[in-house]
Amino acid sequence: MIKKILIANRGEIACRVIKTAKEMGIATVAVYSEADINALHVKQADEAIFIGPAPSKDSYLRGDFILQKAKELKVDAIHPGYGFLSENAAFARACDQNGIIFIGPTIEAIEAMGSKSAAKQIMQDAGVPLVPGYHGDDQNPTLIKQSSNDMGYPVLLKATAGGGGKGMRQVWSEQEFDDALAAAKREAMSSFNDDKMLVEKYLTEPRHVEIQVFCDNHSNGVYLFERDCSIQRRHQKVIEEAPAPNMSDDLRRQMGEAALKAAFAINYSGAGTVEFLLNPDGSFYFMEMNTRLQVEHPVTEMITGEDLVEWQIRVANNEILPKQQDQLKMRGHSFEARVYAEDPNNDFLPATGTLHLLKTPVTGANVRVDTGVVQGDEVSIYYDPMIAKLIVWDEDRAKALSKLETCLQHYAIGGVVTNIDYLRRIASSTPFKEAKLTTDFIERHSDSISTKSEVDANTYLPHIALAHVLFEAKLNANSTDHPWDIKDAYRSNLTHCENIEFNINEQAFALSIAKTSTTEWILDIGEHNVGLDAEQKPTLSGSIENDILHCTVDGIKTQYPVMLVDNQISLFTPHGILSAKVEQPDFGEMGEDDHINAVVAPMNGTVVALLVKVGDAVKKGQQVIIVEAMKMEHSIKAPYDGVVAECFFNTSDLVSGGVALIDITAAESV
Repeated sequence: MIKKILIANRGEIACRVIKTAKEMGIATVAVYSEADINALHVKQADEAIFIGPAPSKDSYLRGDFILQKAKELKVDAIHPGYGFLSENAAFARACDQNGIIFIGPTIEAIEAMGSKSAAKQIMQDAGVPLVPGYHGDDQNPTLIKQSSNDMGYPVLLKATAGGGGKGMRQVWSEQEFDDALAAAKREAMSSFNDDKMLVEKYLTEPRHVEIQVFCDNHSNGVYLFERDCSIQRRHQKVIEEAPAPNMSDDLRRQMGEAALKAAFAINYSGAGTVEFLLNPDGSFYFMEMNTRLQVEHPVTEMITGEDLVEWQIRVANNEILPKQQDQLKMRGHSFEARVYAEDPNNDFLPATGTLHLLKTPVTGANVRVDTGVVQGDEVSIYYDPMIAKLIVWDEDRAKALSKLETCLQHYAIGGVVTNIDYLRRIASSTPFKEAKLTTDFIERHSDSISTKSEVDANTYLPHIALAHVLFEAKLNANSTDHPWDIKDAYRSNLTHCENIEFNINEQAFALSIAKTSTTEWILDIGEHNVGLDAEQKPTLSGSIENDILHCTVDGIKTQYPVMLVDNQISLFTPHGILSAKVEQPDFGEMGEDDHINAVVAPMNGTVVALLVKVGDAVKKGQQVIIVEAMKMEHSIKAPYDGVVAECFFNTSDLVSGGVALIDITAAESV
């Protein structure tokens, strides 16, 4: 009987497992690295044990050390979550050898599906339809390339041990193949310590539809319907939904039965996901099987009413499945949006920093936020950039989608750049509303979803002004009594009036605000602000409580999250974030950058490949250095023709965003 579980993971999935374990009366043990000492999952668990430095290889991937601690703490079972050790057959075997239950499938099933090429052969033998491709053991690059040439481009290179888009590249021509293969192998080795590759025909208009399967140790198996995960970026899912739109009952049954056939072929036990590519004509092909709980499992929970983590624990306890196929019913529709720390307006580069503000939508039975962070936490370079998952449910797709849009409007994160506005643009786009889903949806509809939402500064200028004086009041309350420390524009025998200059979207706004009572101000827009009504003199009142600006403008009350960091006010409106820099007196400019010809790091990360040396001639667009951040490689290219003058970093060095990496002297200067 399982009475104590160690969760060999971190972040939101660790918190998710802890929640169900507590509801079942099971004690929990968390593990944490140096970067996660104060993490939410550590605080929520009954016990927590330190496992090493921040890099995953020195902490969350140390299966032997985690197992040793599990034995010392006398746990009955280990839940691996997803990622890290979740599909590591050697770790599952070590658990078994030490008398600790691994909450996951059998070792044989993990091994069978751990190699994408071996999995394809097993599925072929089991009669599960496959996409044409090469899945052989011979890894000669010439052979792999020839196989690609023979089946015709485009093709998809995939790491056989891969997942989450790591070690994966689309190749559209023979000329691109060599560079793509080298990059995919490097990324695969970094992520999985295995650079073996397979290649398959890349379908141009498929949907990504996956079936949730569950099997027990008593020869029972069910499928809990399907999820559509077609909205992807760089092969990583962005928004998922269940059930898949426009699925007939017959097609759902065919895919479900094929998924169970795949599970039974490897004597499966526990939670698993069989992923298919679905063509417009209704044909579908096995892509891979994930032998773990999926990130997007909550949408299945929402439409079935089942707790999949509880099912996992019960199966690991050798119990019979809680329900049989004819007892499972679908109800309504659910969406999950993944909230990432990344910049959609800068090639989705991962972002790091402090979560100075974190406000989620109001949660309840039909709105759920799965997260592993709280306000004040750091987003580091060491782990996946996913901050949280927003999950919603309603009676049908249209209502659920409307709820998703509304919840995204009320999700505010400050201090770290996120994809919230981008998610909102996808959810509100016409093609998404019409369920025109394909795996290249984002590329196909980039024109309608890539434009950053602009917030009308004129509409919210009174709110920004009020926030400014309220923040100043708070600062004054914390200052000394010395008159030179007080920043309230006080003048003896004169109306308390303050002149302010904001910079909003590169536009200057000069205005004044006069305090008419202890609770009210009058804002004077001024005559020289282009596009504003000079006669506008609204009366303002309000307060800031728990990072929420409660504002009344001429009797109209509103409330928005607000944040002040480094002299910049950020107002989180329903239309996006409006940031206003409070201009300060000019005390002189900084000197010019010493490295005016530098190629700079676009984000914090680690140098994984330095492809040039001092004296090398480079061409515009040539790869010069590769930086890895949050498990993804980012290739940095020469901005112009020239000669490498200096290299400031070597392979394995940590770099900060904005730092000079390489100096290149332009060709015309040589």
